[in-house]
Amino acid sequence: MATRAKSRTVLWRRSSFHTEKSSYAGVASAHAQETQALVLLAKAPIPGSVKTRLCPPLTPDEAASLHGSLILDVIERSRSVPQIDRWISCWPSPGHPFFQTLASRYGLRLCAQVGDELGMRMAHACQHLMALGYHRVVLVGTDLPTLSPDQLRQAFSLLTAQDLVLGPTADGGYYLIGMKRFMPELFQGIPWSTSQVFALTQQKASGLGLSVGLVPPLRDLDTPSDLEAFIQLIHRTAHGGSLSARTGAVLQVLARRLLKREGTYDRVP
Repeated sequence: MATRAKSRTVLWRRSSFHTEKSSYAGVASAHAQETQALVLLAKAPIPGSVKTRLCPPLTPDEAASLHGSLILDVIERSRSVPQIDRWISCWPSPGHPFFQTLASRYGLRLCAQVGDELGMRMAHACQHLMALGYHRVVLVGTDLPTLSPDQLRQAFSLLTAQDLVLGPTADGGYYLIGMKRFMPELFQGIPWSTSQVFALTQQKASGLGLSVGLVPPLRDLDTPSDLEAFIQLIHRTAHGGSLSARTGAVLQVLARRLLKREGTYDRVP
């Protein structure tokens, strides 16, 4: 993780992610150990490079802290999914200390993100894993506070009968895509980060003659309105409902800071 001045405050325990060099856990093996792979498309939590749509109202450091907690959520909740290898497609590189520590601690495999835009990066990740011998690959985002292990298990289960699996988001995109063979057409000609992504992907799948299974929709955390919605979730439900304790605590701190700075989020947990 990038070194920052001591005066900057982060909301999750950065000290637990040491910066010493470690080996690429699991990367030395060029072949799949399981027939299924889960791939997390993730950026290291570098202030100013992640969750920029949340700035303002958040500061770059606050946004990076929230981002880091959400990455850990997906990693920890995927541990109970059986018979899969877990990968992170990494930006800026697999050698970043944040990813090195995650690989060592959680037994993850690492690969680089390749491509100038989101579709290219997702396509490369799927193609790379298929080339290693995986029969089913599920790619998932990392800005999903309420993602559950059941949704991940369901995605792999659906792939036994379906050609493609999608997990729609409330804003018209998708948070998850899974396939049994690499189909680059699914990632081409899509206006990423718009409300058309999910519908156009379904249209492309139909045109290719693919059967499509759906896992339950989720709300991702990309915008200030998403941030407010998840802060209110803590207010409405005991301990934030399906939020992790860590992410719930981060959101509580952010709500109090925003109230103090801007007088917003008046129903602070």
